[in-house]
Amino acid sequence: MAEGNKMREMSVNKLMVQMGIPMILSMALQAVYNIVDSAFVGNMRRGSEAALNALTLVFPVQMLMVAVGIGTGVGTNALLARTLGQGNEKKAAKVAGNSLFLGIIIYAICLLFGIFGVKAYISSQTVDPEVVSMGTSYLRICCIISFGIISFSLFEKLLQATGRSLYSTIGQVVGAVINIILDPIMIYGIGPIPEMGVEGAAYATVIGQVVSAVLLFVFHIKMNKEFEHNVKYMKPDGGIIREIYAIGLPAIIAQALMSIMVYAMNLILKFSPSAQTAYGLFYKVQQFVLFLAFGLRDAITPIIAFAYGMHSKKRVQDGIMYGLIYTIVLMIVGVAITEIFPGAFATLFNAGQSREYFIGAMRIISVSFIFAGINVAYQGIYQALDGGIESLVISLLRQLIVILPLAGIFSTFVRNGQMGISLIWWAFPITELIACLVGYVFLKKIRKNKVERLS
Repeated sequence: MAEGNKMREMSVNKLMVQMGIPMILSMALQAVYNIVDSAFVGNMRRGSEAALNALTLVFPVQMLMVAVGIGTGVGTNALLARTLGQGNEKKAAKVAGNSLFLGIIIYAICLLFGIFGVKAYISSQTVDPEVVSMGTSYLRICCIISFGIISFSLFEKLLQATGRSLYSTIGQVVGAVINIILDPIMIYGIGPIPEMGVEGAAYATVIGQVVSAVLLFVFHIKMNKEFEHNVKYMKPDGGIIREIYAIGLPAIIAQALMSIMVYAMNLILKFSPSAQTAYGLFYKVQQFVLFLAFGLRDAITPIIAFAYGMHSKKRVQDGIMYGLIYTIVLMIVGVAITEIFPGAFATLFNAGQSREYFIGAMRIISVSFIFAGINVAYQGIYQALDGGIESLVISLLRQLIVILPLAGIFSTFVRNGQMGISLIWWAFPITELIACLVGYVFLKKIRKNKVERLS
């Protein structure tokens, strides 16, 4: 079945599985090589504890770069899928071209921060000179060569919008494998390659990202034949850029809030470097689980957006139903893994003094995964149905309005010695449950006002 016909005619259940599995595997692999990075760094011969702390501190900026790239891609994805559903090929070409123009602007900003802002950012979270040095070196490399991850994020969404998620997965897999192979070679120094420590981890990461981006660019040019490819379509079009960010800006803010939340949690936990490192390590495990939901969300959004463009009420309803069912199943598996194997993850990272805090965080925070996964699915549904504000509100609740005040209040009891550090971890399940309840109310409203009115 041709790709365009597949989005229009294949049963939604089958389409969700066919598109979702490659995306889930792609996101899972991305999370795995984040874990592998930390595992290799945690087993360095010298300075492994400082290196793990440095990676914890740089992580929010890495997430922010990905947030802007993916958020722009999400807006492009939903708008392009809807435009193709309406049969408007000329506008589709402009949507794709303008997304690439935006990618150039995003890279220029990351480059400037990499040159001028990195050291001040790292120094705001720690006074340890070894951690400052390692974090600055790692983050500077990632920012200066960030064109790989930004380009990859955009081309990935362009392929997903036309139903070609398998090709985006191939690009992700190739980049991840290259990263994993290069990590030990460049971190420890093997053969003619000198030992580079955390800088080696950074170079391995950006090389893998650049290779992925180049591969997806080739797939985009050769496979996405539904619209024309030409440099003239990169000319900025204010109307299309506004449409992209009407959908994508809430996604950017949602992802950026993750960066703000991790940065703020690092400040809240600054009184205990071991707890700070434990949270950073756990966050990478948490990403592995939640990235499964993000992968499925990237199938939910174009499927529902295409159906909404077709004015197919049944296909929109099926997309919502199957998206939520499969998300819950994935999250149950994620909870089982993290509750059963916390000690194995601690050993993998060589967590050292952070081990006890890490295991405690894993056992408590993983309770929130089912609610968090549902919230991620809700946001994919909202974005497909022009519900950007609802998506933004859920993100604000999850990553700012509820979580940070709650964690801050709990931390005062911990610092005063009245309670253990585990009290802070309970802020996460409480927050996700509250956001999930609000998200359900939003979903009922959107279904009534938009889905039920479709012919």
